[in-house]
Amino acid sequence: MRRYLARKLLIYILTFFIAATLDWLLPRLVPGNPIEQLLSKIELQPGTYNATYKLYMHSFGFDRPWWKQYLSFWTALFHGNLGVSIYDFPKPVTSVIADYVLFTLALLIPAILLAYYAGNKVGAMAARRKSLDNTVLPVGYLLTATAYPWLALLLAFLLAAGGIGHFFPLSGGFAFGILPNWDWTFIWSLVTHWFLPFLTLFLVAFGGWAIGMRNLIIYELESDYTHYLEALGAPIRLVRKYAYRNAMLPQLTGLALQLGVIVGGAIVTEVTFAYPGLGYLVFQAVGNDDYFLLQGIFLFIILGVLAANFIVDIVYVIVDPRTRVGISGA
Repeated sequence: MRRYLARKLLIYILTFFIAATLDWLLPRLVPGNPIEQLLSKIELQPGTYNATYKLYMHSFGFDRPWWKQYLSFWTALFHGNLGVSIYDFPKPVTSVIADYVLFTLALLIPAILLAYYAGNKVGAMAARRKSLDNTVLPVGYLLTATAYPWLALLLAFLLAAGGIGHFFPLSGGFAFGILPNWDWTFIWSLVTHWFLPFLTLFLVAFGGWAIGMRNLIIYELESDYTHYLEALGAPIRLVRKYAYRNAMLPQLTGLALQLGVIVGGAIVTEVTFAYPGLGYLVFQAVGNDDYFLLQGIFLFIILGVLAANFIVDIVYVIVDPRTRVGISGA
């Protein structure tokens, strides 16, 4: 078990190194100059632009060779310093991310867990009931094939103010003019603004989990061990219980594989609803050529996805005895 976890940890460390390197490199390949973007927001005295430009280029380290900038990136990262935001200058990147990350976590965690649980339950029931299967199968395929922005716009048209319905706000994290003092007015405003982005993520993920579980249950119920149990006179509930437990193992692996897709869906969904999470912050950082803010956001996402995958790997070893046997025999 120690060797298994050590190998997994080594793989994740290597993955983080490669992902962090790409995270540093890709923003610098985008055309544009972040210092010019920053100075465009500042009123400068005539004749001081060139001197100010050189000062900021030196302060942010953009006047140094790329390899020195890369080494400085890792040095600062190990010290917990992600730099200063150009979009929200002179605020540190960590402080900017802290202002937005709770909104993203409030979307992702409930959407992932509820869609996983409900999709697996409904898919398992659809595999046993023909009438339910005739509904779940086409609806599931439709949902899982739907792009996040398109579904977000459809829900906004049907349920948000300005469309057919007038039930939920169209954008923002809470109503303007409300102070975040955690009374019932503020909490209700948070919930109503949260619901449509959450529903978008939930429905797309729900369709995929329902179809996957439905197909796996049908496969398990046709396996030799289920026919053997039935021949022994085992109760049908016991047979279905074993089928469900075995079908959950591939779904658990699928959860680890789908985390990155769901995070990507959250980013575009937040942009669609102007929801003040990390996705909306990415949009603002790209528009301002804010290298440091983009690096910080994607580093947070990379660490979150890798940590979640590592947890899923540990859980898989716990729930699947075959894995433990394979590890002990390695």
